[in-house]
Amino acid sequence: MTERTLAIIKPDAVAKGVAGQILSRIERAGFTILAARLTRLSREQAGGFYAVHRERPFYASLCAFMTEGPCLVLVLEGDDAIRRWRDLMGATDPAQAAPGTIRRDFASSIEANAVHGSDSPASAAFEIPYFFSALDLCPR
Repeated sequence: MTERTLAIIKPDAVAKGVAGQILSRIERAGFTILAARLTRLSREQAGGFYAVHRERPFYASLCAFMTEGPCLVLVLEGDDAIRRWRDLMGATDPAQAAPGTIRRDFASSIEANAVHGSDSPASAAFEIPYFFSALDLCPR
């Protein structure tokens, strides 16, 4: 089933200059990029995006990290896109991520873990319009 998912190349990966390598992996994996935007999140934007984690102890540091520099937000489309993107990203903890995954290759910690991806259709339905309007999407 064709799905859409949000992907974020986080500030750590952009700062390291590996965004292009990550984009290449996305394309080689057969995803269609429907939208892409380089942006720098404000504290308010990061807080709203990660509101689901508001009560967790890492919320404040996550929001601070996500505002440290620009990130590249994308909408990906493809068969089983949510699961496939999460598989390509690898485990949240790069030390636990499988060899060849983005996080294993480019992340430095659980927080500075290079990429984000929607974890379910419900989260994708919230996350995609958080950054993009329907008019921003460019289906093939």
